[in-house]
Amino acid sequence: MINLIIFIVLCSNLIIHCSSAVSTIKFGDQFNLTSHLVSHGSRFTLGFFTIPETSYTYLGIWYTHDKSSTKVWVANRSTPITSNPSVLMIDPNTGKLIIATGGTTLVNISDNQSGPSHNLAATLQDTGDFQLINETDNRILWKSFDYPTNVLLPGMKLGSDLTTGHDWELTSWVSDKIPDLGAFTLSWEPYSKDSLRLVIGHRGRYYWWYPYVNNKWSGAHRYNISYADNQEERYFTYHRFTSGTPMWILTPNGQVLDGETRSRFLGSPDFCYGQDRDGGCMTGTNWPLCRSGSHDRFKLLNGEFTGGILSSDNNSSLSTSDCMKRCWDDCTCLAFNSRDNGVGCDIWTGTKNVKFSVIPRGTSVQKYVLVSPSKGKARIMIWGAVVSGIFLLLLCLGLLWYLKNRKLRREEERGNEDYRHLLELMDSSDTERGGRKGSDMVVFSFAAIVTATDDFSDENKLGHGGFGLVYKGRLSDEREVAIKRLSKTSGRGLVEFKNELILVAKLQHKNLVKVLGGCIHGEEKMLITEYMPNKGLDFFLFDETRKTLLDWPKRWNIIEGIAQGLLYLHKYSRMRVIHRDLKASNILLDESMNPKISDFSMARILKQDETEAITKRVVGTYGYMSPEYAMDGTFSVKSDVFSFGVLILEIVSGRRNTRFSHLDKTINLIGYAWELWQQGDALQLQDPTLADSCVVHQLSRTIHVALLCVQESAGDRPVMSDVISMLINDTMPLPVPKRPAFL
Repeated sequence: MINLIIFIVLCSNLIIHCSSAVSTIKFGDQFNLTSHLVSHGSRFTLGFFTIPETSYTYLGIWYTHDKSSTKVWVANRSTPITSNPSVLMIDPNTGKLIIATGGTTLVNISDNQSGPSHNLAATLQDTGDFQLINETDNRILWKSFDYPTNVLLPGMKLGSDLTTGHDWELTSWVSDKIPDLGAFTLSWEPYSKDSLRLVIGHRGRYYWWYPYVNNKWSGAHRYNISYADNQEERYFTYHRFTSGTPMWILTPNGQVLDGETRSRFLGSPDFCYGQDRDGGCMTGTNWPLCRSGSHDRFKLLNGEFTGGILSSDNNSSLSTSDCMKRCWDDCTCLAFNSRDNGVGCDIWTGTKNVKFSVIPRGTSVQKYVLVSPSKGKARIMIWGAVVSGIFLLLLCLGLLWYLKNRKLRREEERGNEDYRHLLELMDSSDTERGGRKGSDMVVFSFAAIVTATDDFSDENKLGHGGFGLVYKGRLSDEREVAIKRLSKTSGRGLVEFKNELILVAKLQHKNLVKVLGGCIHGEEKMLITEYMPNKGLDFFLFDETRKTLLDWPKRWNIIEGIAQGLLYLHKYSRMRVIHRDLKASNILLDESMNPKISDFSMARILKQDETEAITKRVVGTYGYMSPEYAMDGTFSVKSDVFSFGVLILEIVSGRRNTRFSHLDKTINLIGYAWELWQQGDALQLQDPTLADSCVVHQLSRTIHVALLCVQESAGDRPVMSDVISMLINDTMPLPVPKRPAFL
């Protein structure tokens, strides 16, 4: 009776609806099946959800803008709501977070023992952590990050609290449709005296491992990995600076997936077999003799058995991996499959002479069939559709070849008219200057290039870049030129060659390297540019002797010149050009040490009404790439601004961003500059060789502008017109820079 009265009183209190978009449940609030909590930054949502295949309802958390709504945490995974209306609330008797049904506690979500208090509140954080907090002293009484389910979010821990004995580990769903506790766990455990490892367990036994060797992480390169191993705790965690939906998912079959790409990583296999150690699989014990030394494997096939016995087990706690182990342990087993919703087992047994007929996909249920490729034949005889399968494969390959070639022909027909004309002019011309079209660009014959470079002699070799070898040449009119010869192994093809030749021919600015013309002869493709006697900026900047020639006035002139060139590309040229590969080696210096931006093979043109674009093929140089471009392929004028900020820091310090280290710290130049800025010691970034040539206030302002350019969010970075104003106008107030990327 008392419980009923309390329930009626609580029902009269505030009901939280999804339209309110609040992030907190207060003491006395009720959160019903149609309500949602949304974190302060709208990154995560908490609410009830129903799985259609089972009609079961659960309380979970997901990324608000994740189209697949993958659940990153489930509160009542082993106790689903099956019928009666339920609410999430803070229990007025115990102060615990609970799911109540009909006035009765269905699930105790939190385990806090603090007792009831009107100052209790449960808040969904923008990290995805759901926390029960005492608002009197802001003490966290319980949090979902301490009880992860099958997903590891950035900031979550895998490992152990050595003071309390609490373990942080993932446990898979039992199937893709049922979030109940599955067969697999992912944990972080000691491996040897000085090493730890990621371990996947199966029903309490080691299944697969991934080492953390010699204090280095040998995988997951897209993530910023962190570790702790001290007297209080031992854990592994990761971060990723992105606006996407980063998460690691432990699947019901024991794989670790990248939640954004749905691709498998860390090398976790489909199945681990007995004594197979490939891919980190542990050694099995007590395997049947019929599997000992065998190379039997399960292969997912469509087909039916002739003969044999089918047995079924409807146990809802059995996952696909449990069925696999049952079949593996049974020497008479031929195949297995999971039953409805991915749980329970169907197992086929029989003698080796039982035949298996392959059937076209869709006409039978797929099953995992045991085959023995090491014995030269299938453990069971697979026949019936081999010939037709080969025929279909060849037919598909032929169709793909036809479609690919038709696409290439269409793209070629839609080719740029200027490029067509250029190819016609360059077709083995016998003269040095084959013609012009709308610019001063010249078409050179191959014979003229051979003569100019003395048959590409080593004496005329200037260097080697991503495009290929670069030679110095002297034309018949005594002009000195640089000739970039496309390497067959450079990875850059005809598209990039066309891009630089046609695009740069239309760009005219004193801080851009001028392309004089090109040459195509068979497979040879060459660009002829003006010769820059002082080579690249990196030639001086990163050499301890030559960098002394770059005093502060020269470096300031180089910074301003690069900025003016970028402003022209972004705003004042005939098209909006994004360079995408701005770095020290692509800044060439003329005889007066004036800078000129070069290498436009990776450049892209945006339409006048476009502010950004996305590419699946990320090109450029790591260390100079903006985070949104490196992670998601999104590029804009702000991508070049980021690269320019890195370049400023390198020019000021005389050190490379990608090869920088400080006091044995694993920190890049951006991180070092940010630390100095926060400490008020930004001027310590100055290259010692600058000595007394440096103008202190100008140096300080330049570093400030660089940090504004490398801010993590593209929206926070200034455009180049503002960058130039900030650099040259000493009275212009500068905003405070926010946290940079890639710390």
